[in-house]
Amino acid sequence: MSHPTPLRPAVLSAVETLHADLARWLGTAAPAEVFDRFAAAQHEAFTMVTTTGEVVARDSLLTGLRAARNARPGLTIEITEACTLLDDGTTVVIRFLERHLVGDTATARRVTAVLVTDSPDELRWRTVHETPLA
Repeated sequence: MSHPTPLRPAVLSAVETLHADLARWLGTAAPAEVFDRFAAAQHEAFTMVTTTGEVVARDSLLTGLRAARNARPGLTIEITEACTLLDDGTTVVIRFLERHLVGDTATARRVTAVLVTDSPDELRWRTVHETPLA
């Protein structure tokens, strides 16, 4: 049985950039370019399973996020325990711990995600599954 391995630099950068943009969009009066960058990172067929078990398609996710600019002032997102479960050069399966912090309040979720690419420098998020942690 193989063990998870650290994320290669391009994958780690994709995870960190996406979550920095998400935190900036939700936690500040960020310019539209931040939302546009987040949206561009999502594959056209993107779906996610939320912490409540709802399956959300790309268009619904982006519609909700567009309206949520600065909805959580001060939000920061921490990514830890990131590891690669599969990386065959075109598909990358990763898992990480994601913590959302606003003031003294923190929520956490374990995330499994699939990223796809046509080139090593352009990863796009294909699907995400979030499991809330108590």
